[in-house]
Amino acid sequence: MAEPIDQPEDFTEEQVSFHSMPFLDHLEELRKRLLKSLLAVVIATGIALYFAKDIMRWFIAPLGQTKLNVTEVLGSFMAYFKLGLVVGIIVSIPVIFYQLWAFVAPGLYPKEKRMVWPFVSSATVLFLAGAAFCYFWVLPWSLQFLIGMAGDLFNPIITVNSYITFAGLLILAFGLCFELPVLAYALGKIGILSSAFLSRGRKYAIVVILVVAAILTPTPDVFTQLLLAVPMYVLYEVSIVVVRLTGRRK
Repeated sequence: MAEPIDQPEDFTEEQVSFHSMPFLDHLEELRKRLLKSLLAVVIATGIALYFAKDIMRWFIAPLGQTKLNVTEVLGSFMAYFKLGLVVGIIVSIPVIFYQLWAFVAPGLYPKEKRMVWPFVSSATVLFLAGAAFCYFWVLPWSLQFLIGMAGDLFNPIITVNSYITFAGLLILAFGLCFELPVLAYALGKIGILSSAFLSRGRKYAIVVILVVAAILTPTPDVFTQLLLAVPMYVLYEVSIVVVRLTGRRK
């Protein structure tokens, strides 16, 4: 049997219990949090499907005059389902972030636990800001560039499924990448990250950002990847400032 781990004297009873909890109990707690997050996504997706046609009109607005096509029997159904899932994830973001916080909260000090609502609200706002930035700016530019490449030589036939996949993944990718300052804040508070470390790692961060942008963007074109990479680098610089102001002091 594993020996008990010595805990700092200022740990609360809940923290000691959390840190001495067996690994399988941590997994069980994580499973419960994931199930609650999944349930929130399922409920939000069901509500979104009820208003699917109205949401679809709003979602395809960045296409302008370009028409979408259906080439399969289940094409329309799958398009509405994908759209409902994307909207369901976006709407469930506050619940997902709260469940994430609730999973790690037992290991935090009482003062840190009081940050739950600032954490959830700031993470939600940043995610929605990233999604809005993508919808209103990046998505129209990407579509104009990619469709415009056809020129006079080709007649673009865009299926509704391909558009929902492209736009949905792009919006979710931007929402997640805008969480970088919140992640840096959390790691800075527990002493894992420092502003000096982030400053020294700029040249490596640029490479990582380009790789992440290439992975997250649903198309292989450099233009769309740069539209994600540039804001990510700006957020990286913001993260350095955040950690410098709020990071744990030695």
